[in-house]
Amino acid sequence: MLNPNLDEIQLLPEEYARYSRHLILPEVGLEGQKRLKAASVLCVGTGGLGSPLLLYLAAAGVGRLGIVDFDVVDHSNLQRQVIHGTSWVGKPKIESAKNRIHEINPYCQVDLYETALSSANALDIIRPYDIVVDGTDNFPTRYLVNDACVLLDKPNVYGSIFRFEGQATVFNYQGGPNYRDLYPEPPPPGMVPSCAEGGVLGILPGIIGVIQATETVKIILGQGTTLSGRLVLYNALEMKFRELKLRPNPVRPVIEKLIDYEMFCGIPQAQAAEAEQQSMLTEMTVTELKQLIDSDADDFVLIDVRNPNEYEIAKIPGAILIPLPDIENGKGIEQVKAALNGHRLIAHCKMGGRSAKALAILQAAGIEGTNVKGGIQAWSREVDSSVLEY
Repeated sequence: MLNPNLDEIQLLPEEYARYSRHLILPEVGLEGQKRLKAASVLCVGTGGLGSPLLLYLAAAGVGRLGIVDFDVVDHSNLQRQVIHGTSWVGKPKIESAKNRIHEINPYCQVDLYETALSSANALDIIRPYDIVVDGTDNFPTRYLVNDACVLLDKPNVYGSIFRFEGQATVFNYQGGPNYRDLYPEPPPPGMVPSCAEGGVLGILPGIIGVIQATETVKIILGQGTTLSGRLVLYNALEMKFRELKLRPNPVRPVIEKLIDYEMFCGIPQAQAAEAEQQSMLTEMTVTELKQLIDSDADDFVLIDVRNPNEYEIAKIPGAILIPLPDIENGKGIEQVKAALNGHRLIAHCKMGGRSAKALAILQAAGIEGTNVKGGIQAWSREVDSSVLEY
């Protein structure tokens, strides 16, 4: 429970009308609304999770919101990042978020940090705030946020999403567990696909983000039972909630300082391995592929290793669909062999990563091939704009 000097906090006459539905709740009342106005919350990320939680924290009357993000609004964000609008595409997300927050509540102070959170700046950015809400989508930043909150003794309201599932809890609150109690070690790079690769139901971050906002408000008010020590798991397809108990690990290493979280999560090592793998593959540009197709050459086979639903959206003429999962389980290797029939192999995916992985597997099976740099996304941008970009 936060303990501001409420005698110094006053509501303006128009704020009494704005927060009237709060003021008549005994659990909130005038004192609780003053607590909200006195509170400061830092949100790391203004994406799928940051969007709904910022909207609701602003509407609830949280007096100071900090936002950390260095990305710009993209059309692909608008399916789930509801704080942003079409007119803000190509502009900084933090500016878009601030504009929308002030439309909702002009009495909310908004601090902007247009930067990537790092070990060099995290403590200085987080220190002035009462609570941190983690709206990030990558493991290095999650560990960084956690460790900084532990060092500064700040509650960390956590959420994550993928496809149709999400989870939420409160870390580092009143002696409760922190993120390292749930995930002592990060997964190997690439094991957990990003939303850009695996997709996400646009409504899902709304559910998890609102849970995060609810927990934040409860901490500020000192009301109810928080999710500290409890991990809520949500499955949107089944419309089911489950709960797991979390406890601090008594032998957990003590967090004494911030570290290199990219290195901790194996990102540089994975990038080096990927670069080495790429160096062993033959590559061609989409322009070169277009010239080959236009030449009416019949000595090659072009395979597309994306998923069937992606293939339905857009395809390069003549490409044969053999999804990467089929190649990984061996079934697709036989399909590739049958399709080649003595011809040379060219492979593509959305951006080039999955097709490179497929070619490495095929190479180990004795099948050489050429990767299309940039995949169908580059084809759409550089060769044929009528091929839909997704």
